[in-house]
Amino acid sequence: MIRVVAWSTGNVGRHVLAGIDARPDLELVGLWVSNPEKVGKDAGQLAGLDRDLGILATNDVEEILALQPDAVVHSAMADDRLFEAMADLERLLRAGINVVSSGPVFLQFPSGPVVEMAEGVKQAAAEGGVSLYVSGIDPGFANDWLPLSLTSISERIDQVRCSEVLNYNTYDQGMIVFDVMGFGKPMDHVPMLLQPGILTMAWGSVVHQIAAGLGVELDDVEEFYERLPATESFDIDSGRIEEGTVAGLHFEVRGKVGDKAVVVLEHVTRVHDDIGPDWPQPAGHGCYRVEIKGEPNYTLDLQLLGTDGDHNTAGLKATAMRLVNAVPAVVGAKPGLVTALDLPLVTGRGLVVT
Repeated sequence: MIRVVAWSTGNVGRHVLAGIDARPDLELVGLWVSNPEKVGKDAGQLAGLDRDLGILATNDVEEILALQPDAVVHSAMADDRLFEAMADLERLLRAGINVVSSGPVFLQFPSGPVVEMAEGVKQAAAEGGVSLYVSGIDPGFANDWLPLSLTSISERIDQVRCSEVLNYNTYDQGMIVFDVMGFGKPMDHVPMLLQPGILTMAWGSVVHQIAAGLGVELDDVEEFYERLPATESFDIDSGRIEEGTVAGLHFEVRGKVGDKAVVVLEHVTRVHDDIGPDWPQPAGHGCYRVEIKGEPNYTLDLQLLGTDGDHNTAGLKATAMRLVNAVPAVVGAKPGLVTALDLPLVTGRGLVVT
């Protein structure tokens, strides 16, 4: 039995708790929360389950360290607190605790200008003799193992394109939707995500990891984006979108060899289905798509839909379970920062209901 602590109970974290509880080879032994109002509450209650799990939340890091767990599943928000998140990871690793985390996302496969930023966690993992694995659905499974597995049936590869095609109207995280991505802002406003270099910092790891998996060395990584306005005012789960403000975002991070884009990470994000009818459309309610141009040509759509009927719920669960299901492999991995290229096949072992 692997003893696990869950770190955070936000949009992903509550699904992490349910996922740990679902795996027979994992034992939840602790729960860390940042919100003082959650301290002392049972993990089952915070996960939205219909029963208690017998583990009470704490915001005392020393109390978590004293548990000496085998692993921490870290799902705390890192986008708006990058250095604090890195410090948390380093502290856990130095204490000899393996970590699987949803961020910072550039740690999925550090490359380019962020390589130096990863040195702290690498050193901490070496000192603690443990491993760190950063993943999720995107960056993560949808643009590492999914496309790389598909390339195994190729004869010739001209380009690998990984796309997220989703409507974020039910994604209830205002900071991400409005502040980071810039939805609901004036068309001339440049949000954090679209500042020069940020797309590459977040998703450059994706194109470099796919290239590395294919034995290709990239010459350059370039960014592209375009946006569309709302044609009317409407509400989404995280707030109000006024007519004329940003309601559609399409961006690409292109890994190039010479002048040719050989690996492309693409996001087509709407907050209303009618935005961008000429842009790529999702399969089903929302999807992650892999397109391989070459011999032969392949298109693979991974459709998302939770049992509650919401594709965004499925995306959050996918991120949570990519982390939870990887715990045994990460605990057994060599010390250091490990990537999808280092791990054995991760499956939903123990999750089949009979």
